[in-house]
Parts: sequence; C-alpha cells; structure tokens
Amino acid sequence: MSTHDWLGDVVLGAAGAVGVDLVVDPSGHAVRSGVAAERLELPQARRACVVIVDGLGLHNLTDAPEVAPVLNAAPRRPLQSAFPSTTATNMAALGTGLPGGRTGMLGYTVRNPADGRLLNLISWRGGPEPETWQRHATIFELMAEQDLLSVSVGPWEFESSPLTRATLRGAEYEAAESLSQRVDRTLDVLAEPEARLVTMYWGDVDKTGHHHGWRSDPWRDALGLLDAELGRLARRVPPETLLLVTADHGMVDIPRRDSEQFGGPARIDVAARPPLSDGVALVAGEPRICHVHAEPGAAGAVLESWRAELGERADVRSRDEAIAAGWFGQVEDRFRPVIGDVVAAMRGDIAVVDSRTQSAASLELVGMHGSGTPAERTVPLVRLAG
Repeated sequence: MSTHDWLGDVVLGAAGAVGVDLVVDPSGHAVRSGVAAERLELPQARRACVVIVDGLGLHNLTDAPEVAPVLNAAPRRPLQSAFPSTTATNMAALGTGLPGGRTGMLGYTVRNPADGRLLNLISWRGGPEPETWQRHATIFELMAEQDLLSVSVGPWEFESSPLTRATLRGAEYEAAESLSQRVDRTLDVLAEPEARLVTMYWGDVDKTGHHHGWRSDPWRDALGLLDAELGRLARRVPPETLLLVTADHGMVDIPRRDSEQFGGPARIDVAARPPLSDGVALVAGEPRICHVHAEPGAAGAVLESWRAELGERADVRSRDEAIAAGWFGQVEDRFRPVIGDVVAAMRGDIAVVDSRTQSAASLELVGMHGSGTPAERTVPLVRLAG
C-alpha cells in the first residue's frame, strides 16, 4: 500500500522511547515498543507526549507554511494512517497499534452484525459495550499492568465516551476545554515525576475543515492558533521530554458543484440513483468510503452496478477482494460481516452520500476523508522536542 511508516507505531514507539517495554498483540503479529521506536527513529527520553491533531494531513500542513511556521520548521516524516482514513479507525490504531480489521473500528458508521443496523463508532448510540467490540488491550492498559502512569488530555465530554473506552482505556483522563487550557494541563501532567506517557487530543482543525473546507480562512485561523499553542508547549515542556505531533487522517474538499475531475456531480446520492440503491440493504461508512451491504443474494449484482455507475470515480471491490488487497490489515473472522459486501473507495473530488440515513447537515459538509488517497491517508509525525 505504501512505503511510509505506520501510524500505529507512534504511541507504542513513544512508550519504547521512554524505556517502557511493551508487546502489542502477543498472540498475533507481536510488536515490541522498542522496535516501534527504532522504526520511527525516536530518541530516548525521560517522558513522552504525543499530540493528536484530528484531520491534519501532511499535505494540509505543508500547504500552509506561513500559517504553521512552528510545525513546518520542525523535523518530520510521513506516516501512513490505517484504512479507512477516519477518526475511529485511527484513534484505535494509535491506542492499540492494530489496524481496523483487528479492532473492528472500520468506519465512521458500520453495520452491526448483531442487529443489522448502522452503528456510529463515534457516538456508539445503541451499540454494544465498546470493550466487547474492541477487545484488544490498549497500550495504556499494558502500561497500567506495570504500574506505569499514562495520561490522556482531552475535552470533558470524551472522558467516559465509548470511543475513549474503545481506544484510550487504561490511561488516566484529564479534562480541559480550550486549546490553551489543554496545553496548560498537559504541561502540568508532564511536570509530575511519575508521568511517562501523555497524549493530548485537539479536534477543532478537523471540525473547521468539515464545515468550511481545509483551504478556507477559518481553517487557516484554526491551524494558526494550534501552531502558536504547540510552539508554547514545545518551549515549556520539562527537559528530557519527547514531544511528537501527529494526526489521525488528512482531508480533501468536495465541491458542492460538479466534479472538476470527472465532469459530473461531485455528490452522488444513493437514494436518488436506482443503479446504486437497487439490491442494497444498507450503506455504511461515510461519503468517501462506502461499506455497501446487499440484500440476500444480491451481492454480485450490486458489485456490478456500483462498478458500472461509478467507473473511474471509485475503486469498487467485493469484500473478499478488499480483504485480499490488505485494505483493512488482517481481518478477524468476527469482523468480516462488518465490512460491506461491496466496498467503494472514492477517487478525485467526489463523494457518495445517502440522504435516507444521513442528516441534512452532514450532506453539506465540505471537508471529507475516509478513502485511500495520499491526501487522506498520509499524516505527519513532527518532533517538536526531544
């Protein structure tokens, strides 16, 4: 898929850089924290902090050097995020070191095999317990088993959220709201002698990009504020601190007019397009990556009709083809039915929406992600200190 380093090594590697010996997935493709640190060429440190910026792809960052001088001037390397290039999948990759096929975090929404309904992996409303869905130990749980302190700094609403329980459980949670408050709280935690690994999450860059587009003035303002505060964080961290900044995915803007690349509609509505809706029971995922679940016996016909209708605008594969291509990494048997009978990954500046299940507000979003393009999957690893 790519020669870039893997996002799932970042938090694990940070633990290895501070001398914490962990083994992720001992019964599968075991990875030691020290090996992850070596792969990312991380220096040894007394403590480590990983800042996770939602939605800041490498191409988004490098396109704005004057807006983000601190982040653009620091040493960095490209990383490959997990697929789909979406928050639930990649927060799990950061927290466990595992791809979506192992954690079951396979999209913004997925089909829950237990009831056949859409399960939103951010809100988790009506779904199973997060710990029963995502069963693999997190890096923070492994640290807790050794009585080592890890801390997650984020908004109060995420403290006990299902996504936090699925991806960050095991870390102590410190709530702070504004960006400056979050930086201050992170500095307080890093000053505690027993703190070894701290993560800080910031979501406004992603939120602003969704609503205004990543090339907009509001997005540039959001990135500039982040850059300034991360510069302050870098100047004030205690000595022997490794400070890393990364992201869960990148972002592309999808126009509301016709697609410039394909000369047709940029937003294709399944509900208004019989060739895409015939034989389809449910469309999960998000507009840039669709898990298409067919009615019984209709999978082959749905695959043919989606390929014919989307043509070069999407990479459309059957479940077996997508798994064989390694799109989701190793896939556990219990998660095979979570993947669509047909999986459509968008190319260029188009999106496939479904007005039957998506809100009117979500249909109007400008910034999107989820597919396998370099703009969506390539994220930065920036070293600000250490």
